[in-house]
Amino acid sequence: QVQLVESGGGLVQAGGSLRLSCAASGYIFSNYQVAWFRQSPGKEREFVAAIRGGGGRTYYADAVKARFTISRDNAKKMVWLQMDSLKADDTAVYYCAADRRLPDRQPNLSGDYYYWGQGTQVTVSS
Repeated sequence: QVQLVESGGGLVQAGGSLRLSCAASGYIFSNYQVAWFRQSPGKEREFVAAIRGGGGRTYYADAVKARFTISRDNAKKMVWLQMDSLKADDTAVYYCAADRRLPDRQPNLSGDYYYWGQGTQVTVSS
Protein backbone atom coordinates (compact mmCIF):
# COMPACT_ATOMS: atom_id res chain seq x y z
CA GLN A 1 0.00 0.00 0.00
CA VAL A 2 1.49 3.30 -1.11
CA GLN A 3 1.18 6.10 1.42
CA LEU A 4 2.11 9.77 1.26
CA VAL A 5 2.03 11.98 4.34
CA GLU A 6 2.53 15.74 4.14
CA SER A 7 3.68 17.98 6.96
CA GLY A 8 5.14 21.42 7.55
CA GLY A 9 2.18 23.63 6.75
CA GLY A 10 1.14 26.53 8.94
CA LEU A 11 0.57 30.26 9.21
CA VAL A 12 3.26 32.62 7.95
CA GLN A 13 3.45 36.30 7.08
CA ALA A 14 3.86 37.45 3.50
CA GLY A 15 7.51 37.41 2.55
CA GLY A 16 8.24 34.53 4.89
CA SER A 17 9.23 30.92 4.22
CA LEU A 18 7.92 27.43 4.89
CA ARG A 19 9.27 23.99 4.11
CA LEU A 20 6.78 21.26 3.33
CA SER A 21 7.69 17.60 3.67
CA CYS A 22 6.22 14.53 2.01
CA ALA A 23 7.07 11.19 3.58
CA ALA A 24 6.52 8.13 1.39
CA SER A 25 6.20 4.46 2.21
CA GLY A 26 5.23 1.19 0.62
CA TYR A 27 7.13 1.19 -2.67
CA ILE A 28 10.49 1.67 -4.39
CA PHE A 29 10.53 5.42 -4.09
CA SER A 30 13.16 6.12 -6.72
CA ASN A 31 10.87 4.67 -9.41
CA TYR A 32 8.29 7.37 -8.86
CA GLN A 33 8.05 10.97 -9.90
CA VAL A 34 6.56 13.17 -7.18
CA ALA A 35 4.70 16.45 -7.43
CA TRP A 36 3.13 19.10 -5.27
CA PHE A 37 -0.30 20.49 -6.09
CA ARG A 38 -2.37 23.02 -4.22
CA GLN A 39 -6.01 23.92 -3.93
CA SER A 40 -7.64 26.98 -2.41
CA PRO A 41 -11.37 27.41 -1.70
CA GLY A 42 -13.45 27.83 -4.85
CA LYS A 43 -10.52 27.01 -7.15
CA GLU A 44 -9.42 23.91 -8.98
CA ARG A 45 -6.40 21.97 -7.83
CA GLU A 46 -3.32 23.39 -9.53
CA PHE A 47 0.18 22.14 -10.22
CA VAL A 48 3.01 23.62 -8.20
CA ALA A 49 6.17 21.58 -8.84
CA ALA A 50 7.37 18.10 -9.79
CA ILE A 51 10.57 16.10 -9.63
CA ARG A 52 11.57 12.97 -11.55
CA GLY A 53 12.44 9.74 -9.76
CA GLY A 54 16.18 10.22 -10.07
CA GLY A 55 15.88 13.79 -8.84
CA GLY A 56 17.70 15.24 -11.82
CA ARG A 57 14.84 17.05 -13.49
CA THR A 58 12.40 19.43 -11.92
CA TYR A 59 9.37 21.37 -13.14
CA TYR A 60 7.66 24.44 -11.74
CA ALA A 61 4.49 26.38 -12.33
CA ASP A 62 5.17 29.91 -13.56
CA ALA A 63 3.54 31.32 -10.43
CA VAL A 64 6.18 29.80 -8.14
CA LYS A 65 9.34 29.80 -10.27
CA ALA A 66 12.32 31.36 -8.51
CA ARG A 67 10.44 31.24 -5.16
CA PHE A 68 9.83 27.51 -4.58
CA THR A 69 12.31 24.62 -4.76
CA ILE A 70 11.43 20.93 -4.90
CA SER A 71 13.94 18.31 -3.81
CA ARG A 72 14.05 14.66 -2.75
CA ASP A 73 16.12 12.10 -0.92
CA ASN A 74 15.33 8.63 -2.23
CA ALA A 75 17.18 6.86 0.57
CA LYS A 76 14.95 8.62 3.12
CA LYS A 77 11.86 8.41 0.90
CA MET A 78 11.28 12.11 1.36
CA VAL A 79 10.34 15.01 -0.89
CA TRP A 80 10.46 18.63 0.22
CA LEU A 81 9.03 21.87 -1.09
CA GLN A 82 10.95 24.92 0.09
CA MET A 83 8.72 27.95 -0.25
CA ASP A 84 10.29 31.41 -0.02
CA SER A 85 8.94 34.92 -0.55
CA LEU A 86 5.47 33.66 0.18
CA LYS A 87 2.47 35.67 -0.97
CA ALA A 88 -1.16 35.72 0.13
CA ASP A 89 -2.03 34.01 -3.18
CA ASP A 90 0.01 30.99 -2.06
CA THR A 91 -2.59 30.24 0.62
CA ALA A 92 -3.99 26.77 -0.09
CA VAL A 93 -4.01 23.15 0.94
CA TYR A 94 -0.85 21.58 -0.49
CA TYR A 95 -0.90 17.97 -1.65
CA CYS A 96 1.90 15.56 -2.40
CA ALA A 97 1.31 13.13 -5.29
CA ALA A 98 3.29 10.27 -6.84
CA ASP A 99 3.20 7.96 -9.85
CA ARG A 100 5.49 5.61 -11.79
CA ARG A 101 4.35 6.85 -15.20
CA LEU A 102 6.62 9.28 -17.02
CA PRO A 103 4.77 11.36 -19.60
CA ASP A 104 6.90 12.88 -22.33
CA ARG A 105 6.00 16.38 -21.25
CA GLN A 106 5.85 18.41 -18.07
CA PRO A 107 3.96 16.19 -15.59
CA ASN A 108 1.65 18.95 -14.41
CA LEU A 109 -1.78 17.33 -14.62
CA SER A 110 -3.66 15.81 -11.68
CA GLY A 111 -4.32 12.76 -13.86
CA ASP A 112 -0.57 12.13 -14.09
CA TYR A 113 -0.62 10.96 -10.45
CA TYR A 114 -2.39 8.02 -8.88
CA TYR A 115 -1.25 8.31 -5.27
CA TRP A 116 -2.11 11.35 -3.15
CA GLY A 117 -1.57 12.50 0.39
CA GLN A 118 -4.18 14.12 2.63
CA GLY A 119 -2.78 17.62 2.30
CA THR A 120 -1.35 20.26 4.61
CA GLN A 121 -2.74 23.79 5.03
CA VAL A 122 -0.57 26.78 4.21
CA THR A 123 -1.90 30.19 5.16
CA VAL A 124 -0.04 33.37 4.22
CA SER A 125 -1.18 36.54 5.93
CA SER A 126 -0.76 39.85 4.14
